[in-house]
Amino acid sequence: MTAPTSTAAFQARFASELPELAVQWQAADTPAPRLVVLNEPLAEDLGLDPEWLRTEEGVGLLTGTRLPEGTIPVAQAYAGHQFGGFARLGDGRALLLGELTDRAGRVRDVHLKGSGRTPFARGGDGLAAIGPMLREYVVSEAMHALGIPTTRSLAVVATGRDVRRETVLPGALLARVASSHLRVGTFQLVQATGDIDLLRRLADHAIERHHPEAASDQHPHLALYRAVISAQAALVARWMLVGFVHGVMNTDNMTISGETIDYGPCAFLEAFDPATVFSSIDYAGRYAYANQPGIAEWNLARFGEALLPLLDEDQEKAVALATETLGSFREEYAEAWSAGMRAKLGLVAVDDAAADELAEKLLELLRESHVDHTSFWRHLSTAARGDAEPARGLFLDLSAIDGWLEGWRALYPDPDAMDRVNPLYIPRNHLVEEALRAATNDDLVPLHALLQAVRQPFDATPGLERYADPAPEDFGRYQTFCGT
Repeated sequence: MTAPTSTAAFQARFASELPELAVQWQAADTPAPRLVVLNEPLAEDLGLDPEWLRTEEGVGLLTGTRLPEGTIPVAQAYAGHQFGGFARLGDGRALLLGELTDRAGRVRDVHLKGSGRTPFARGGDGLAAIGPMLREYVVSEAMHALGIPTTRSLAVVATGRDVRRETVLPGALLARVASSHLRVGTFQLVQATGDIDLLRRLADHAIERHHPEAASDQHPHLALYRAVISAQAALVARWMLVGFVHGVMNTDNMTISGETIDYGPCAFLEAFDPATVFSSIDYAGRYAYANQPGIAEWNLARFGEALLPLLDEDQEKAVALATETLGSFREEYAEAWSAGMRAKLGLVAVDDAAADELAEKLLELLRESHVDHTSFWRHLSTAARGDAEPARGLFLDLSAIDGWLEGWRALYPDPDAMDRVNPLYIPRNHLVEEALRAATNDDLVPLHALLQAVRQPFDATPGLERYADPAPEDFGRYQTFCGT
């Protein structure tokens, strides 16, 4: 396995095929770079030697300051609805180094976050602090282990430069890997320019990169729309099933690939409450846990609007096609959520309607008793094996949960199947904060212990018992911040 040493190592497909959306730029110098954490299996998948990445030259690649000859980093242009308001955006503190082909033959973006100001910075400093970058590393690794489509984190590098937020914090940079960084907001920007040729080239690029089956469709751009709707319906259903709250579902944070992107103010549910909001800037609860499917549909409507010039020359016909196509989202989301919920309940072979009725009643009981979401599902498989007390003891209304358990057990749930889909370990908020605080002070032991747990989320591991426990009572209300 060798490190990239030639101009062929990094492809420049995005920059060469869509130059109107790429601004050539260089990463800021890093005064004293230090590798904090490296994702060795991911590096190997990309054909990169982990040992070489730990050298001075390898860290230079991870910071964008020592790149193979011929590599041309670019900041990507895009727009987006941020909390409902449209804005022209772009990579204000990020750079796309280019693309690599992994061992499975898939083209992957290698992208830096926190690499300094670009022309899209809009007054920001272009930098990142170590805490938010490690948060993305931990949570994206957890999502990958849970089988949820996601961008991946290759490395976090401390830069040696302080970053000023509410306080002075040590600076860091994240090297991120994705199927691509094409977003709904990318299409919104191009549609806003009125450049139909560029819009068509962008759509064709997205089809080739992510949804090649659409190319053979009689109407490839409408097929692209259908494919993205399906991918996002499945993705958001999986978020809901594990209790993941993204926190900032702006259209620039919705990918065309169907991968989860941007782990800023994200967090996982503790007590089950559909109104849960973690982000400090989501004052109105726009991106609350329960709102995520509706927001996904809203974002996809904006994607359809951006595609209208490609759907039909007649505006009214284009709108009708987009509206009809978007109508499939709710059904596809409901089907994905229902199938996932049946799996969580161990009732895969049970009639859909009966399982859905049980699930709806259960969620109401969880909400009323503020039951810890992750713990409950693991205790429920114990109930399927004959011991209901761990699950039962989480509820205030014992008669109600007893009645529910009786009806559920009558359908013969499969506890082994339940344990394969209900995680024991997630990045619990108090543990994430503990790990980030320690890492900010150069203690990486809690970080690595947390990573060990979330990378094997379904398997009980001796010594990691505390990583399955809910937050202590004195942890208080949890709030997250975007890190910029």
